[in-house]
Amino acid sequence: MKLVCLQENLSRGLSVVSKAVATRSTLPVLSNVYLNAEEGRLKLAATNLDIGISCWVGANIQEEGAATVPARLFSELVNSLPPEPVELELVVRTQTVNIRCGRFEANIRGIDATEFPQVATASELESEGIKITTPLRPEILRKVIRQVAFAAASEETHPSLSGALTSFEGNRLTLAATDGYRLSVRSIDLPEPVQESLEVIVPARALNELARVASEADEEQPIEILVTPNRSQILFHLKGRAEGPVLAIDLVSQLIEGNYPDYRSLIPQTYTTRSVVNREAFLKSLKVASLFARDKDNMVRLQMAPGGELMPGHLTVIATSRQYGDNVSEIEADVEGSPLEIAFNVKYLMEVLSVMDDERIAFETTTASSPGVIKPADGEEFVHVIMPMYLEEE
Repeated sequence: MKLVCLQENLSRGLSVVSKAVATRSTLPVLSNVYLNAEEGRLKLAATNLDIGISCWVGANIQEEGAATVPARLFSELVNSLPPEPVELELVVRTQTVNIRCGRFEANIRGIDATEFPQVATASELESEGIKITTPLRPEILRKVIRQVAFAAASEETHPSLSGALTSFEGNRLTLAATDGYRLSVRSIDLPEPVQESLEVIVPARALNELARVASEADEEQPIEILVTPNRSQILFHLKGRAEGPVLAIDLVSQLIEGNYPDYRSLIPQTYTTRSVVNREAFLKSLKVASLFARDKDNMVRLQMAPGGELMPGHLTVIATSRQYGDNVSEIEADVEGSPLEIAFNVKYLMEVLSVMDDERIAFETTTASSPGVIKPADGEEFVHVIMPMYLEEE
């Protein structure tokens, strides 16, 4: 292997694949990044066996070949180099990669590339996998992931709920995630209907990584999605920007096996109180309240009061700390229905409001012990259900 690559290209490619590098593994090669000089470009890849990311950057290939080098050391070295062409050459006998850039030179000892696990790519799966051909833009997908993935459970507590149920049906894409305390559901219309309906559970971590690497993709180019015939893996293929350093990215992830809960049955269909408030004002009041809610399990009380002839409706946010005091904030709100006091985890409320872009949101509630529903004041594309906390009588 012998090639010349711009320092910017190499640095950007390494940043794309870096999050897939295994941090704790019994296989030393998983701590390495895979380099393959092929077909006039340089392929970089990393995997922890659950997620694999491949990235191609432009390079002048003088001799084809492959190598692996310690990912952290190599990335830190490349990021420290000046913005000039970087020469890479593999000494096969010692599996050492010689790096030269300007007046800098280093040698990094690696592991034979044949020991690196194969990371599936789009070209390998295209002929045999289930292909989603609808043109889904990276910007739209990033937004959908941002509004859903945060509600998934951690892998340690609930392995089966650590992903998002991803459904393609007709011209509709729906993502749903829950950790048992909250549920986030986001649907979008696809520009074109899918050729085959598909429902899989994608790990939330993989979706978050997809949203991250999608920032390098060309917004005008569709994302290609492939699922293996046995539905054990899903692959996302993204094309790089025309003038950017990254030519293409493939992210492949293991799918979660098992049945996902029927989340539709968890969404309340009726309410007795509906409060419409300004999202920014509500979020700001919650951030202040969170300072006082820390030592009381992050609990805040919400009081919804309809308006009358002389006074508009309002939503009151209350947080109490036995050690530090209390905080009360009042927000103007259009409240329909009965007055209600209900308690929630302030962290959960802030997280969902932070991923919404709408100016006004609706908060639908029934009783102090029933789930609350947060959604845009106008529209049903996003629904978030949150379980209340036990409200002690004072």
